[in-house]
Amino acid sequence: MSTKIGVYVCHCGTNISGKVNVTEVTEFAKKLPGVAIAREYKFMCSDPGQILIEDDIKNLGLDRIVVASCSPLMHEPTFRGACERANVNRYLFQMANIREHCSWVTVDPNAATEKAKALLAGAVAKAGTLQSLPHKTVPVNPATLVVGAGIAGIQAALDIADSGRTVYLVEKQPSIGGHMALFDKTFPTLDCAACILTPKMVQVGKHSNIKLMTSSEVEKVEGFVGNFRVKVRHNATYVDHIKCTGCGLCWESCPARMIPAARVIRKGKLVIGRSKEAMEGLEGGNGFHKSLTQ
Repeated sequence: MSTKIGVYVCHCGTNISGKVNVTEVTEFAKKLPGVAIAREYKFMCSDPGQILIEDDIKNLGLDRIVVASCSPLMHEPTFRGACERANVNRYLFQMANIREHCSWVTVDPNAATEKAKALLAGAVAKAGTLQSLPHKTVPVNPATLVVGAGIAGIQAALDIADSGRTVYLVEKQPSIGGHMALFDKTFPTLDCAACILTPKMVQVGKHSNIKLMTSSEVEKVEGFVGNFRVKVRHNATYVDHIKCTGCGLCWESCPARMIPAARVIRKGKLVIGRSKEAMEGLEGGNGFHKSLTQ
């Protein structure tokens, strides 16, 4: 069955007609294959313009609609609504942007008119191949995954959690805070970094809607918007988190730490706080000694 396409060219006041010869474009559209009717109107997006489309669909049996006007971002939903009210599937509508793509960017009126014809011809050809699509509403999982628990991740997690949504906050380090936890002051106000960050870290740990996963990394993400599945690998910490009080004693005595147990002060060949053997071990990368002799 052949399609019956209705074409409508908008003047958009003088935004289009001030540069494009709308009447010439409309007459050109009448000769395109599959076009049953072609009209021009001052403001197609207005109520009378939409009613014009609806009446033609009902009276002429149109099954495809093409509107040459402004940006689809602005009025594509408007014209799709007009199609649906006349019992034509919303996805059988095609729009050609002859305002932003022609009249607003072309100096020569003749060139603008020819370009408008080309865009309209392409829209009409595409309209003939369009198929009806169902418009479905499906449930989504409202939970949110935030990767990285620096100050940005912490604030994002708190904002989403405060709105009532569940947040999974994943951080690969044993502690949250990121780089800001290493700063003394913040630029440009020179406010205390810890004074800003610490309360937020506490809120994250206590918030009922935030599921905090430290020492963890995202390994795989699959699915689609509203229905993602994420695989998170939790690295071994060898700490019983139920019994842990956060005192830090295990960190101080951990044999795997890669920082000196005491400050090393270098002054020429003299090393205060370390023995010669300790220095040789330090420089040779053989570990750190605890001798406190000079």
